[in-house]
Amino acid sequence: MAERRRIVITGIGLISPLGNMPDVFWERLLAGESGIGPVTRLDVSRFDVRFGGECREFNPEQFLEKKEIKRLDRFAQMAMAAAKLAFESSGIDRNAIDPTRFGVIIGSGIGGLQELEEQNLRCHEKGPDKVSAFTIPKLMVNAGSGNISIMLGAKGPNTAVATACASATNAMGDAVHAIRRNDADIMITGGAEAALTRLGLAGFASMKALSTRNDDPPRASRPFDRDRDGFVMAEGAGIFVFEELEHAKRRGAKIYCEVLGYGMSGDANHITQPDEQGSGGAAAMRYALKDAGLNPDAVDYINAHGTSTPLGDVAETTAIKGVFGAHAYKLRVSSTKSSIGHLLGASGGVELVATVMAIEHGVISPTINLENPGEGCDLNYTPLKPQDARVNIAISNSFGFGGHNACIAVGRFSK
Repeated sequence: MAERRRIVITGIGLISPLGNMPDVFWERLLAGESGIGPVTRLDVSRFDVRFGGECREFNPEQFLEKKEIKRLDRFAQMAMAAAKLAFESSGIDRNAIDPTRFGVIIGSGIGGLQELEEQNLRCHEKGPDKVSAFTIPKLMVNAGSGNISIMLGAKGPNTAVATACASATNAMGDAVHAIRRNDADIMITGGAEAALTRLGLAGFASMKALSTRNDDPPRASRPFDRDRDGFVMAEGAGIFVFEELEHAKRRGAKIYCEVLGYGMSGDANHITQPDEQGSGGAAAMRYALKDAGLNPDAVDYINAHGTSTPLGDVAETTAIKGVFGAHAYKLRVSSTKSSIGHLLGASGGVELVATVMAIEHGVISPTINLENPGEGCDLNYTPLKPQDARVNIAISNSFGFGGHNACIAVGRFSK
């Protein structure tokens, strides 16, 4: 049997409520800053929830031509911007690679929701003949992967993943498989989401899924805390360059870390609620460890899904205990969502950025606002302040509506 191809991360790009450059994002995360504030892009005066994680520093004109911007929903603009940043950071020379061995797989939970809302309104108010010809190509979930492939000339494997809040991690898992199958040497992968729209905000608020702490937005996302009252919606994109190791070495690439394993599962329980015992999340973590050939006690850090919902936080904690046993109490765990909110289908991409940074810098980013752990939440969630720690192996969890669970394991690169 042929030896399995190893995969490394050689490029990182993100658009986030804490900035658009990985180093800036990381500095703000460690400083305990919050990217959560009042929603400014919409009139939300009649809404029960009036705050979120907007990407206030994102200006699409810094990345795209005006003509392109007009033809892209905000989620695809963010996907292309983050992909451009990731590709630039990888140092890949497009003229020196085989385009048929270069692919794109991007996840998004909802896709072009803003475009859907705007054109639906236009159709009702002005008539069907006034609906934009760009409506369908702007709202489709695969607009991110399709437009990135056009932008970068990637002619290899190309698809899109829509598994709610597990989308980005499922997309990265599919990219891992594409490289291992020898279908590609380089994959652009991750997730993008821009559902902080009127319908998105109203829909999640109607489900009572969101925090209503309108008087104190920066303290609203409180994963694992006794006083949490729901998640905080946010937007952004986290995109990577996954590359086959020998390909990366031949061109002298900087290697951030190695992608070691991937696992996924389904809860088969409820369309919006996780299994209370976290059985699905536990299965995804076990599959990722098995895929990586790791024992549970080899893991140093878990970037938790950690949304700040009472049911989800306890289910994930129970899942971690089930997988790691006594080692669960030695692990460091933290939730990036405490600082940036919940980016839905993009969350796994941006949270993997924090995970990679933890390995690179030897620091665990804090779970801010965690002042009084809730009942059933008794692990080391890195409350309030960062913790120094050498991280050799880490995993990132993403769980989504529909019962989708995805987990990716990464590690310090070793020759």
